[in-house]
Amino acid sequence: MNNLVIAIDGPSGAGKSTIAKLIAKKLNIVYIDTGAMYRALTYKLLMNKIDFSDLSKIKKVLRQTHIDFKNNHIYLDEAIVDDEIRTNIINKNVSNVAKIKDVRLKLVEIQREIAKNKSVIMDGRDIASHVLPNADFKFYLSATPEERGKRRYKELTKNNNNISLEDVIKDMKERDKIDSTREISPLIKTEDAVEIDTTNKSIDEVVDFIISYVKRR
Repeated sequence: MNNLVIAIDGPSGAGKSTIAKLIAKKLNIVYIDTGAMYRALTYKLLMNKIDFSDLSKIKKVLRQTHIDFKNNHIYLDEAIVDDEIRTNIINKNVSNVAKIKDVRLKLVEIQREIAKNKSVIMDGRDIASHVLPNADFKFYLSATPEERGKRRYKELTKNNNNISLEDVIKDMKERDKIDSTREISPLIKTEDAVEIDTTNKSIDEVVDFIISYVKRR
């Protein structure tokens, strides 16, 4: 298990983060939530009222932003932002930030640096295809837009009752379109990735399958 590298890709709401966290804990390796990194930057841009088309200001923010993971928390400029980055306004805007070339170049640089000398499991949309193409194991998690929408709706309604399931599913489909058609590192399933449809599977079932697969090889 020395320098074990596991890549997990898939659309929003497929269960990547939850599953990757559990696998990291069971295998005692570092979990890197790349989606959370993009969410954290989106949060900072929104809080500073920076237009996503203003590349000069975005580049300046990138130079002055520090993102890290410690003890299963994400830190933005030394502050924990676990809850702040999981709101619906972030859901609606993160794909538009993630498709910006300079943003992707900077965050991918950070992600690769973290994975250099550690055993890691990293999840996102372009991990196997772009960030860690030489990963030891590659998995692609999928589920129907309706199922993924239900999961996200359940998550969002914990703190916000003014949102409908239909709107969440609509936003999910729009995000899928943006992620899969963007010019820079679009969401794809690589040929060497093992696809797992999580629609009718429990979290434990998926976790057990991936761990068993890793240990068999």
